[in-house]
Parts: sequence; structure tokens; C-alpha cells
Amino acid sequence: MMERRRMDAVLLVVFLGHLTTALEVPLDLLEGLSQPPTITHQSPKDYIIDPRENIIIHCEAKGKPHPSFSWTRNGTHFDIDQDPNVHMRPHSGTLVVDISREKAEHFEGIYQCTARNKHGTAVSNNIVVRQSRSPLWSKDKIKPIVVQEGVSLILPCRPPAGLPPPIIFWMDNNFQRLPQSSRVSQALNGDLYFSNVLREDSRNDYICYARFPHTQTIQQKQPITVKVLNLDAINDTMAALYNDTDLFSDDPVEERKPTFLIPSGPSSSKMVLRGHVLELECIAEGLPTPEISWTKVSSDFPAQRTSTLHYQKTLRIVNVSESDEGDYHCTARNQFGSAHHTIRVTVKAAPYWISGAPRNLVLAPGENGVLTCRASGTPKPSITWAMNGIPIENSPKDLSRKVEDDTIIFTDVQTGSSAVYQCNISNDYGYLLANAFVNVLSEPPRVLTPANKVYQVIKNHQALIDCASFGSPIPKIKWFKDSRSSILVGEPYILHDNGTLEIHIAQAQNSGKYICVAQNVLGIYENHVYLEVKEPTRILKQPEYKVIQRGRTVMFECKVKHDPSLFPTMTWLKDDGELPDDERFTVGSDSLTITDVTENDAGVYTCIRNTSLDVDTASAELTVVEATPTPAIVYERPDPPSDLELTDKKQRSVQLTWTPGDEHNSPIQKFLIQYEDLLHHRGHWHNLTEVPGTKTTAHLKLSPYVHYSFRVLALNTVGFSHPSLPSKIYRTDPAAPDENPTGVQGFGTEHDNLVISWKPLSGLQSNGPRLHYRVMWRQKAVDGEWTTVTVANNSKFVVSGTPTFVPYELKVQAVNDHGVGPEPAIFHGYSGEDLPVAAPENVQAVVLNSTLAEVHWDPVPQKLIRGYLKGYKVYYWKERSLHKHNPHHVEKQILSFSGNHSHGMLPGLHPFSLYSFNVRVYNGKGEGPPSPTQQFEMPEGVPGAPTSLTVTNPNLDSLTLEWSPPHDRNGHITGYTLKYQPVNNSNELGPVEELALPANETSVTLLNLKYSTRYRFYLNAKTVRGAGPAISQEAVTIMDEGNTQTSHPIAQSPSHRPPHKVQPESPFGNVSSSVGEDGALISWEYWGPEKNIYVEYIVENSEGEEEWQKEFVNGSRNVMLKGLKGGLSYRVRLVAKGHHDQPLHHSEELLVTVPAVASRQVDIATQGWFIGLMCAIALLILILLIICFIQRNKGGKYPVKEKEDAHTDPEFQPMKEDDCTFGEYSDNEDHKPLKGSRTPSNGTVKRDDSDDSLVDYGEGGDGQFNEDGSFIGQYSGKSASRDIAEGHESSEAPSPINAMNSLNSFV
Repeated sequence: MMERRRMDAVLLVVFLGHLTTALEVPLDLLEGLSQPPTITHQSPKDYIIDPRENIIIHCEAKGKPHPSFSWTRNGTHFDIDQDPNVHMRPHSGTLVVDISREKAEHFEGIYQCTARNKHGTAVSNNIVVRQSRSPLWSKDKIKPIVVQEGVSLILPCRPPAGLPPPIIFWMDNNFQRLPQSSRVSQALNGDLYFSNVLREDSRNDYICYARFPHTQTIQQKQPITVKVLNLDAINDTMAALYNDTDLFSDDPVEERKPTFLIPSGPSSSKMVLRGHVLELECIAEGLPTPEISWTKVSSDFPAQRTSTLHYQKTLRIVNVSESDEGDYHCTARNQFGSAHHTIRVTVKAAPYWISGAPRNLVLAPGENGVLTCRASGTPKPSITWAMNGIPIENSPKDLSRKVEDDTIIFTDVQTGSSAVYQCNISNDYGYLLANAFVNVLSEPPRVLTPANKVYQVIKNHQALIDCASFGSPIPKIKWFKDSRSSILVGEPYILHDNGTLEIHIAQAQNSGKYICVAQNVLGIYENHVYLEVKEPTRILKQPEYKVIQRGRTVMFECKVKHDPSLFPTMTWLKDDGELPDDERFTVGSDSLTITDVTENDAGVYTCIRNTSLDVDTASAELTVVEATPTPAIVYERPDPPSDLELTDKKQRSVQLTWTPGDEHNSPIQKFLIQYEDLLHHRGHWHNLTEVPGTKTTAHLKLSPYVHYSFRVLALNTVGFSHPSLPSKIYRTDPAAPDENPTGVQGFGTEHDNLVISWKPLSGLQSNGPRLHYRVMWRQKAVDGEWTTVTVANNSKFVVSGTPTFVPYELKVQAVNDHGVGPEPAIFHGYSGEDLPVAAPENVQAVVLNSTLAEVHWDPVPQKLIRGYLKGYKVYYWKERSLHKHNPHHVEKQILSFSGNHSHGMLPGLHPFSLYSFNVRVYNGKGEGPPSPTQQFEMPEGVPGAPTSLTVTNPNLDSLTLEWSPPHDRNGHITGYTLKYQPVNNSNELGPVEELALPANETSVTLLNLKYSTRYRFYLNAKTVRGAGPAISQEAVTIMDEGNTQTSHPIAQSPSHRPPHKVQPESPFGNVSSSVGEDGALISWEYWGPEKNIYVEYIVENSEGEEEWQKEFVNGSRNVMLKGLKGGLSYRVRLVAKGHHDQPLHHSEELLVTVPAVASRQVDIATQGWFIGLMCAIALLILILLIICFIQRNKGGKYPVKEKEDAHTDPEFQPMKEDDCTFGEYSDNEDHKPLKGSRTPSNGTVKRDDSDDSLVDYGEGGDGQFNEDGSFIGQYSGKSASRDIAEGHESSEAPSPINAMNSLNSFV
């Protein structure tokens, strides 16, 4: 009966398991849903920490709302807030322990993390935290080991116990691993085993090392010394110690059969855990060295998991399973026999999952479900359940929940019964702990697959279209294509349980939109995805077998045909490996080029062309042979492409493919695709597009109602190939126009019409026969009905009888026999303009200053302008000057102000004048009527410069200045101001004198001037508004009777023109000149209208080929002519130039003479400063002579004398009387060297770098006297004796007469 109930429960579990399969989805993909906690990351169960670093115990969990965390330590609550060394990371359960103030071992223990929210509680594994340990070896010295040759030997390692256990290896003093072999090997426990020892095994540095991997530290045992002796050596050694007594027998170690050193006895046992590594070891001794072999009783070794190590002494099986239990035999054998040992292996198993850990459940209210926690182990593990961390037997009772051993069955669950269940499976060798939540939700369907996702597959391949869904209850999935007309069931569609739709062999017609519909009792959800079936990638031109000479260049081609929407990449391999990293290998877009080929380049080259969906490969072999002379490479144009093929034909596009022709040693750079329209332009080829030379296909966009024929041309460095043969004709069907004319405009040519114009469509844009246009217009302001006319294939239409300058809305639509174009855009225009009918009102002028006035007016209303407002024009003219001396002007001037202005400035007006003006508006047609003419007066301004300034009657201390009033008086002249100042020879100006002169004066005589002095004069006129610019002039008074020539002769000017003389025919008057240091100053009066005035001058009596020189005056009334040559006379005249069709106006010529010598230079010998300078120099020379004479009489030494004394041999020097020492040869009055000499304390002269020698600079070194008696032999430096002899010869004081002569010669 009990067995039957158990069987019923199993059947119920199987049934419910099928019901709940589809609900196990990752809830983290959905937002807004509640979710119990789930542990997502935790530290390992056995957590060994590094004592040198902070401890981090991980615990991460997710849930909605986000869970809170707590910890237990050694089974009790761990209050983190009470330990200052421990803190928890924010939004996480991870603990961080600071060990800077506390040892790490203080925190060893068993930790468990709990994550909870209002829907449940999840717990982590028990995390055992232990500190890594790497203890030190004892430092006890190990006694040397002395053994007889041929015996076995074991060198123990026995490292200190560490956590985790260390890795053992043997090395010598040089940190080199000790050689191991079938005779010598390291056991699993770290000891070093010798099956038999040899003399070469003697050494004193057998060192065992232990590496502790967790702390990355290495410990070293004390070195072991091994001495291997033969029998005679042992007896000799021991006899000396034990009174010639033999310790060993005379017989050497005999050869023997094997015996096992490890393991001992005939049999042993070994236990290993499932999934771990089994290592069995047999080490034997014997002479000669035995060989080890392994067998398993009743079965073979698992070949994929078995290996042998340490020269067959260790058998290793990884990932052990129960099938690896049994008896294992190891056999040791040599030529004298064998030994056997049996190891019985038993396999135990910590708990492990059979069908995976229990999975989370999402159930709708009233549904059923199952949590399964199925695991196995050896011995069989026990299973316990908990809910929210509390044993399930202590949890609140729930009638919908039933526990059956490793299964919990839920029936008719209700809202509020969500929880996290813990399944704990354990035996003697371990445990498994799993969390799984049951979430009771009522949710309408949702499709998790992204909307509008595009799936791409290659033609004839499998297509899988996802529809991952979620809902509670489980939604049902249905598929539709393009529309929801029929459900996709049966061939070629396969619907999987998870909602995925499969098409086993996809074809082009399977492309399109697919609709996935998920539905449950709470709602329906629809998702659209797309499937694109692509053409496969195929290599059209594969690399070919090549035989190439060494040193030449080879190229492998790899041209591909692929779907136009995919972009293949290319990879080259050599002998299935990467290409050599060599710059001789160049990978192009569809080729591989190798230059300067060598023998190493021979091999198989593979081209891989892959896209994001598929791949194609092709290979070719390269053979390299010795180079032979070959003719020069000939480059030619490529052959025309061939095999033009049209595929993927559509109404508006087609795909063109072709095969390239021979490149003739020059790679193709690009292909040019041309088309011929056999319907509209037969015989005319037009360029359509270009593609790179690496492509052999092109996707061409087409227009309707065209009969296409295509051809392709190839281009390389030489030029274009001949065109290919035309492709087959491809006719596109007519269609309505795709576009309307552009450039629609509306304007008028007359005041009562409207011209509507546009840019017509081309024949290629017509899309069909009988292209015409529908022209529509209406007044914009009226907003009435559109007036429509149909126009043949023209570019404009004229609407007559329109109102003047009225805004219109315009539309032009293309039409053919197959329909109309798209709705046309609205454009705007105006009917024709007419002249304005009104003038601006309230016109007035405001005078701002003597040359500027501002005109104001009221704008004309738009309706009276009758056109596009262009702006306003101000007509103004000077009626007359308010001064009686100025002529009458009537020339009108116009200033235009663009746009809608209401005022404008009139610049450049003449002061003290009467002006008239009016204002007019103008549009695109012309000007309107003028406003009433008005007048305004300009106030006085500052006058212009006087017309001329001349100097007459120069005398010793006086001269006369004459001038003419300004041409531009700009008001009533109230007087003149004259300033003058002397100018010296350095062009420095002296003090300024100023005179105020009345307005009616035109000359003045200046008295009491300095004779023979140059003066600069400045004269300007004044009005009530102030002084105007000045005219300047220079002149020199005549010298006294002793020197009657003036330093600057004044050029004789014509007789002065009276100020109010009647104006001559020439516009110039009062032309005068004045010659000064800077040049010739030319002054004049001018009253002509021309603005372009310049001065011309030429040398008098010059030959005919010399031209007049020009000097432009820029509106002034005087100019300085510079660069004139002295001693020459110049003809000077003024020229006024009007427009190009008007004659030139010349003044009368003026003769200007420039003196040959600048006579104002004065004899320097008569100047006082020069006489004073000479007297000072003479006095200085006299003082120097007196000083030299005194120094000679006192016997003072010159530097030459000092050097002579310094080089004198000490034994020839005179002895001092007071201390009986040798001293310098000098008077007793002065024992100090002269300034600048160097006399060391030891009585010798040290020659430094600054000492010069005539020997260094010339030939010969004998000392001799100069012509003036001075001794120059001191510079020779030949020998001490010569220095001494010549030094005594020159000790006589030089003659003062010679010194005087030398000084005079210097001066």
C-alpha cells in the first residue's frame, strides 16, 4: 500500500512537471514584477584567505524589492555594527574586514549570509573562512648520508603542514631542478627515491623546496649531503677511524630483483571522491633499475581520462566516476625478476545533482507546480527542506504544499503564498544547498523577444525565429506571416514548445514579416519580427596553382559573389596558419600579393571569405623555382568584362553581375557601368554608377518606363577597357510620376499678368508616356478655389488680367497616362509690378553739423508702392554758397537707401551752403513721384587752407609773406593766424612766434629776424567755427655783407596774383615755389570741379625721350617735391584730370632752380666749439708728457722692466742689505709691482694664458732693441742665460726724448 502511494506521487510529479516547464523564465528581464530574493554570487564553501590582505566575503543577491542582508558566524547572529573592523558594502551583503588592527586568524569561522525581502528569504552556503598558513622548516642541521654504491636510498622532505598543502620540488644551490629519471624520482609525498645509487649521485646540495601557492611564498629545507662510495673507498675510510677494521664485507652490492619501496606489502587500498583526481603510486628498488607497468582487473583504463607520470610510477585518472572502482595492479620488473602490488580503489561521492538544482517557479493563482531537489551521492545523502531559511516542519502549515522526500508538490496555489525554499542534501563527504522560489503572480502575456528584430539567414539553411514569452498563466503562442490571415502550421514550419518558429530550409519567399501572438486568460500580446533570406557567399574566381620564380611577384585572386546587403571580409592563411609577419605580403580587397618571393614562401594558401552569416574558402599551392631571365612586363588596358547577368529583378532595381577580363599585369581600379535608354535615347550611353575594382556585382536603381541595356568598362593604370557586350534588355513598367517639377516661381512681366515657371522633368523622370503638367493658382489673401489648367510639356504658363502686385499661391503637378505625381508643394509669388503712385510725406531735414544732414520721411503704404519695395532715393543738390565769392553749383546727387527706411544721412555737404532735396520711393518697376522740394542751410565750418603762401623781399633781418584766401572759405573769414619758428642745421625747431592778422590782410612784413637763419611759417584762416588747416613755407634771411650769399636761395616766383583777380581760363592760380633743404615746395590755388590733381616736373632743356615725373597731391593745395638734383633747373606745372573723355587742364609752367652746393654749410675752422676742443686735446698731451718725464727720473718700473726682472736668475740678483736676501733689481723707494703686473711670492714670474710671445707669432726669438730704444727681447723666451744677459743690457732707463717721440708718433 505504501509502495502504491509512492508510485502515485511520482506520477503526479511527472505530470505537474510538464505543466510548469514553460514558466521557468529569467524574471530579471521583466520590470515592475515582484520577485523573492535570489543569491547571485557568494564566496566558495572552503574560503582560504591571505593574512596580508583585507578579508572580503562575497554575498550578492537580487529581488524586487531589493533584499536586505544579515550574517551568522559559527551559527549565531553576527552583529556587524558592533565590530569596527567589519563593514558591509552598500546595496550588497558583501563583508569587508579590515585586518590592519586585528589579526586575520581572529576572523576565522563559519559564515552564512541571509538575503530577505517581503516575498521570502534566501540563504548562502556555509562559508568556512580559514587563514592561509606557510610555516617555517626547522633549522636543524642534517647529518651527511654515506651509502654504498648500488643500494636504494630515500631522501625525506617532510614539509611543515600548510594551508593549503604546499607544492614540493627538489633543487640544488643554483636553483636548478635536480634531474629525475626512472631511477630517481619524487614521490607524491615529496620524498626523493633512488632505486639504486651511483657515484655521480654524490653531492652536498639536495634541497627540498615547498611553495605555498596561496601566499606565493617558498620555504627551503636544510641541504642534504649524500656521499656514494664503492666498497674499497668505504673500507679505507672506516679503517682509518676504527683501527683498520673492515666494516663492510669484501663483496660488492649484488644485482637483484625489484622490491617495492612504496607502497609496502602485497596490497593496499585507496579511497577517492567522485569528480576528483585519482593518483596511484608504485616506486620499486632493484639493480638494474626496474620498469613499472599498470593494469586494472576486469576492465581497461578510461583512455580520455588516464595518464602516467614520473616515468610510469604514477597512474593518474581525472574526473573519477563510480566506474573507476576496482583493483589496480602495478608491476616492477627487471632482468632478475618482478614484484607485484594490488591497490583496491573505492569511490565515494559527495552529493551531486542528477537533473540540476531546483528551478524557480512562477505560478498563477489556482495552478499546480513542483519543486524537485534530486541528487545522489555515496553513501546516499539525506535531504532536508526549509522555507525562508526555517526548517519546513517549523514553518506555517500550507494545505497547498506537500513534501514528498526530494519533491515539494504545490496544488491550487493562492496569492500570498510566494516564498523561497531551501533544499539541503548532505552525506559524510559534503553537502549541496540550493534556493528556489515559488512566485505566485497574475500577469498578462508579454513577449520578451525585442520588437521588430531582424533575423538573417542564408538561403537553404535553417531559420529559427524566437518568441520568448512570459505570462501567468502560461501564454499560448501562435505565428502568422505578413498578416493574421492564417496560422503557420505544418510544412515548412515547426513550432517548438518555447515559442520558437523553425523553418528547416529557408528560401527567398520565406522572407518577410512574422507576427508572434502570445495569449492567456488575462490578455493577448503581439510582436512583429522580420526574416531576411540572403544569397550565399561564393568565391567566383578562386586562387590558382602558381609556379613562380624566386625574386618575382605573385598574386592570388579571390573574388567573391555575395548578397548585396552583406559585406564579406577576407582572411588568408598559409599552410593553415597565419601569414608571415612580413611586409612583402600585401592583402588587397580581393587578392594576396607576395613580392620578392623566396623558397620559404612555398606552400598552400587559403582564402577565407566570410560574412556575418556564412563563409566560403578556396586554396591554391605556390611552388617557387629558380629565377631565369624573363622579358620585361608589358602593361596593357584590361580586357572588357564578360558574362553580364541580371538577377534579383524588381520594378525599381536590378542586380548586375559580370566576370572581369584579363588585367594585363595592371590591377583593375574600378568598373564603370553605363546604360542605354532604348525607348527615349537610343544610341546614347549614359554613366550610371561606378564600383571598386574588387567588386563584380552592383545593385542598380532604376526608373519606370525605361528600356535598359547595360554595359561595363574596366579601368586600370593604363586606361579604360573596351565596353563589354550589352546586357539583355530590361524593361521597367510605366508608373505615375514620383516627383513634381522643382523651381516653381511666380512673377509678373506686366502690371496685369502672372508668369508661373518651373523646371520640367527629364525623360527619365517622366515614368510614363504623355507627360504634362497641372498648373494651379489662387490669390493668397482671398483663399478661394484653385484655378487649374493642364499644360503640355512646357516650362511656364502666363496668367493674364491679374490685379497689380497681388500675392498668389502656386502648385505644379506632374501627370502622365498612368497617374498623377505626389501632392505638390505650395509656392508663393506675386503678379506684375507698376510704378508707385505716392510720394513720401512729412519730409524734413535736420542739420547735424557743417557737413552732415539727416533727412526724415514717413514710409509710403505698401498698397501705394504697387510692387516689391526696393528702397528710397534722396535727390539733393547745392543751390548756391552763402558766401559771395564762391561759384554757383546745380549738380544733383542721389543717395539710395535700400529697404524700408524712414530716414537717411547726407554726408560730405559743403559748409555755409544752401541745399535743396526731395525723396522718392522705388520698386522693381521704377521710381514714384518726388516729394515736394525742400531746402536747408548748412552752417559755417572751418575754412580750408590758404590758397598760397609766398615769401618776398628777403633782407638781413626781415622778409615779407604774401598769401591768398582759402578757396573753400566755408563761412566768413574772421582773421588769420601766422606762426613761425627758426630751424637749425639739424632740423631742430626753435621757439614759436604767433601773430593774429585781420581778415582783410593778404600780406605781412616780419621785422627783427635773425640774419642768415632759416624760418618755417604756418598760416591758417579762421571762421566763427574755428581755425582751418595751415599752409606752411620755409625761407632764409640774407646773410650780412661779409657773406652776401644766402644759404638757401629763394627761387624767383612770378609776380604775385592779386587776391581778387578775375578767374582765368585755367582753373589754377597763384602758382608759386620755394626751395628749401627738404626740396621744392609748390603752392597754388584751384577752383575747378576735377578731383584728380597732380604736379608734373621735368629737367629744363631735357631731350625729347625723357618723360614728365608725376607727384599726386591728394586734395591739398601744396606739395613738396623731393629728390631734385642740385645745380639743375626744373619745369613744373599742375594738371587737373577729369573723366576719360574730358581734356586735361594745365597751369602755367614754373621754373624752379636748385642750387649746386648747399651754401648753408659753414667753415668748421671758424666755429668756437672746434677751437675749444683742439685746446683741450693740446692741454691733455702736455700733462701726459710731464707725468712720463717724472716717472723716468724716479726710476719707476714699467711692465717690461718687471718682466725682465722676474726672469732674471736669482743668483745674479742683488742682495738686500737688511735681510741678506735677494731682491728685485729696483730702487728702494718702490718695491710694489705696477698695476697689472703679476709677481708671485716665490720671486718667479708665472706665465699665464694672457702672456704673449713674439716667438709664438713670428720667426726668430733673439732679444734686440727697437728703433725707439725699447727692449723687446723679453718676449722671446729662448733661455735663461739670454734673458739674464739681455735683461742687464736693458736695465738703463729709456731716454725721455725717445718717450716723447713715441708719444708724438702715437698722436
